[in-house]
Amino acid sequence: MRLAWTVGEAPQFGRLGMDLLGFTGWWSVALCAAAGGLAVALDRVATWRPALAGLAWTVAGALVAAAAILLPELVGFLLFTVGPFFDPLAFASRLGCVTGAVLLGLTTARYQRRTRGDCPDCCRTVRPGARRSASARWARWAAYAAVGGLVTRFAAQFVVGFDRVDQNASLLGLEIGLVLAGGLLPLALVHHWGEVWPGWVPLLAGRTIPRALLLVPGFGLGAGIVAYFGMGIVQVSSGSYSEFSDAFLWVAMSAYLVMGLGLVVASTDYHLRTRRQCGTCGR
Repeated sequence: MRLAWTVGEAPQFGRLGMDLLGFTGWWSVALCAAAGGLAVALDRVATWRPALAGLAWTVAGALVAAAAILLPELVGFLLFTVGPFFDPLAFASRLGCVTGAVLLGLTTARYQRRTRGDCPDCCRTVRPGARRSASARWARWAAYAAVGGLVTRFAAQFVVGFDRVDQNASLLGLEIGLVLAGGLLPLALVHHWGEVWPGWVPLLAGRTIPRALLLVPGFGLGAGIVAYFGMGIVQVSSGSYSEFSDAFLWVAMSAYLVMGLGLVVASTDYHLRTRRQCGTCGR
């Protein structure tokens, strides 16, 4: 499809004018070709090659970054709105791009398990130590950095004036989601009340919180925020036009980037701390 659009005539993508960020024309063709070639290589190579796995993870990350606009669109869906820039074909293109990233990631993980002797179920390679009852210090710092990033973002918005920020439905939905992701979620990932429902929660108090309830948004939103605002920083660096000052954009986007990274790091510790003993390898 990318090749047909590049050689022939690409469709118009509504008011936004594009479906992918950073990878357009032949760059998008090269990215998709690299993903396909790496998937075949990962399936056929029988020995562990860190460079191959690293390249595959990099390409998977690039696919996610190219489809970064998908994040505000999905948040908008959760708030029952699509925003003025929504285009069905562009959305399908971005969704396909992220699907390719997920498939390449799963292929890479399978390659690692097969060639490194990892457990096929839990992917563990070494026996873990005693289970920690509290989060690691580095995870707590990451969580607090995520909250700090959110506070910094809104402090910068306060300086330029809230009335100057475009509050269309899609961006407003994104900001509401980011408030929850940058305030409540990172703290829940590193405190005990993120594992057991607090006493003030009706009907659920004292019960164990399903891990997926925190891990899915933790990793998903964290990765999405890093991709979306990481690409935003690249665009600002290239001199893209904006009604806001460069200072505001650098501060706001960097703050969001810190928040996304903090979420990913805190989610990693939560996963390692709360996972059960594997029934296959006993680790």
